[in-house]
Amino acid sequence: MLRQIITALIFCTATLVSLPAMALDGNAILTKVDRNLQPQSYEMYRKLINIEPDGTKKEFVLYSVKKGDDKVVALFLSPASEKGRATLRLGDNMWLYIPNVGKPLRITSLQSVVGGVFNNADILRLDYATEYSVEKAAEQGENYLLTLRAKTSTVAYDRIEMLVNKKALVPTSVACYAVSGMLIKTLYYKELKDFGDGLKRPSVIETDSPLYKGYKSVMVYAKIQKKELADEIFTLNGLPRIEELR
Repeated sequence: MLRQIITALIFCTATLVSLPAMALDGNAILTKVDRNLQPQSYEMYRKLINIEPDGTKKEFVLYSVKKGDDKVVALFLSPASEKGRATLRLGDNMWLYIPNVGKPLRITSLQSVVGGVFNNADILRLDYATEYSVEKAAEQGENYLLTLRAKTSTVAYDRIEMLVNKKALVPTSVACYAVSGMLIKTLYYKELKDFGDGLKRPSVIETDSPLYKGYKSVMVYAKIQKKELADEIFTLNGLPRIEELR
């Protein structure tokens, strides 16, 4: 009887050892990353800084609001030359509103209303999980490495390689690639900050690009908080009234 028990234990142990390690659920990790970066509906203040090779800087201050999976608006507060301009994103569609101009202008995700390395998709960013699915997930020391693939051809980047800190579940770096496999840019998430209401995330994003040698852009977050927002805000007719939300 004892021999039978020992034999059974040896068999069970061997079976357990031979089983593959539990696969990581990359999409679940990405969903947590999104919620740790931003609430689904929020208001936000941030500064964008473009730095040229000679050290010259140009700064923009933006007030932004987002609702759900596909609605984002950003309003320029400064410099004076940009004050009152606003950009609207509804899914894959984007517009630029300029005061005293007849109607909003269509813009694309790969263009940039501020110049520099950040494009419109970076400035009006949706949740990563809205635009990308996880193709592969692996552990890499203190991080997860997620390989993301665009769900449609209209997304700014075809593939993303995201390093995610295991403990905080926020990105440390995001490398963005074109369909050709060429690296377009890398985003570096830095300086973890407590924004209140359970939101603790990097407060600085820096980016550089092999396509813009010597140039650098920085996004600094000053405030992010949950806010209930009406759908009417996210319309072409609502753009002139975004200032009223502040």
